[in-house]
Amino acid sequence: MWLTARELWTALHGMCLGALFLLSFSGVMVELWSLRKELVTEAGIQKSVLRLIIGTWTMAVVAWLTVITGTYIVYPWYRAKPPVQPAQVVSAAAEKNDLTRYPKAYLMANPKTAQWHTFGMEWKEHIAWFSPILATAVAFVVSCYGGQLAKDKLLRWALMMLFAISFGTAAVAGLFGAFITKAAPLH
Repeated sequence: MWLTARELWTALHGMCLGALFLLSFSGVMVELWSLRKELVTEAGIQKSVLRLIIGTWTMAVVAWLTVITGTYIVYPWYRAKPPVQPAQVVSAAAEKNDLTRYPKAYLMANPKTAQWHTFGMEWKEHIAWFSPILATAVAFVVSCYGGQLAKDKLLRWALMMLFAISFGTAAVAGLFGAFITKAAPLH
């Protein structure tokens, strides 16, 4: 089984980078949740903060790599325009085969699949950018406040909420991406 360059980049974007962000979310969230003065010793707080700093910055970088590869490498292939056909009669089967190389045009050509672009992709391409922005904000606050997070319940809760929103936006973008790729794969 061989993958084309486009399929390889699509897999790297969604299945590797995107999945890594989504799967590692629980580790960082548990670390934030358990970072409490009454649950952890002072030495434990320092180790936990170090894990949080490494984990949140790693996830922020992965989120940025995911949206950058999606926006600047994968998405241009998705929205490529098919060449203009000369004014000759083209059979429906030949036209469909030609459009399969142009996912956006393929989806838009069929009213049953057009919503995958008009709603799914339009929403996905914008909401995905919230994830790295919020993940970076969380990483920055964790780095600045460090051990103080164990004492400041309100700040810890605010970070967990921001991080959950970051996760949610990445999950929505990933879900739409998977469905759109299923409906109109990049070859």
